[in-house]
Amino acid sequence: MFGDDRRLKVLLVDDHEVVHWGMRTLFNGESWVAGLLSAYNSEQALALARKHQPHVAIVDLLLGHESGAELTRNLREACQRTRVLLISGGGRMSPQAAKACGASGFAPKSWSGHDLAGAARMVGLGMTVFPNFSQQPQPLLSSREREILGCLAEGYTNPEIAARLFLSAHTVKDHTTAVYRKLGVRNRAQAVAKAESIGLLSFEAVGFQPEVPLGAA
Repeated sequence: MFGDDRRLKVLLVDDHEVVHWGMRTLFNGESWVAGLLSAYNSEQALALARKHQPHVAIVDLLLGHESGAELTRNLREACQRTRVLLISGGGRMSPQAAKACGASGFAPKSWSGHDLAGAARMVGLGMTVFPNFSQQPQPLLSSREREILGCLAEGYTNPEIAARLFLSAHTVKDHTTAVYRKLGVRNRAQAVAKAESIGLLSFEAVGFQPEVPLGAA
């Protein structure tokens, strides 16, 4: 499939035990995997990466209260050999946003185990993997909620957002509350910071094709 029989060390970074269990089951059956390291937070991930220098790190974009995108930047700075595949079950990420934080690929958790393993191997071998939008989960926020988020990021007050988007103050408040709930934050400063960390403010509304189609050499 890849024309390369190198065995690769893999680092998995996710805050859910069930994900680690599933990934261990998946990767233990892959002949190209030289070893699978497990980390549940950024501190563990960086310590393991510095010690073992994995070829590829699979990093959850929504890493509990931490940012997978920020961890990606730190991993790339600490271990230039380690390439990163971001994964997410909670939303889409544009190639531009993923590349900006140093990732070489993005994959939704809804993919089959075969495709996730293939994406990890491709990234570990130096390729890039970015699926088109039809292969990604539905956006975390609706188009209207992204508009509201954009206005929050620009510093507009709720009355100003209402006037700008021709909405009632009550509707703006409802959308703002929905944004906070979906992002797991309590105020606009936290919402903007969280959105920036996971690439929502860099989201491109147009479709794109993979730079290297899954399954290609």
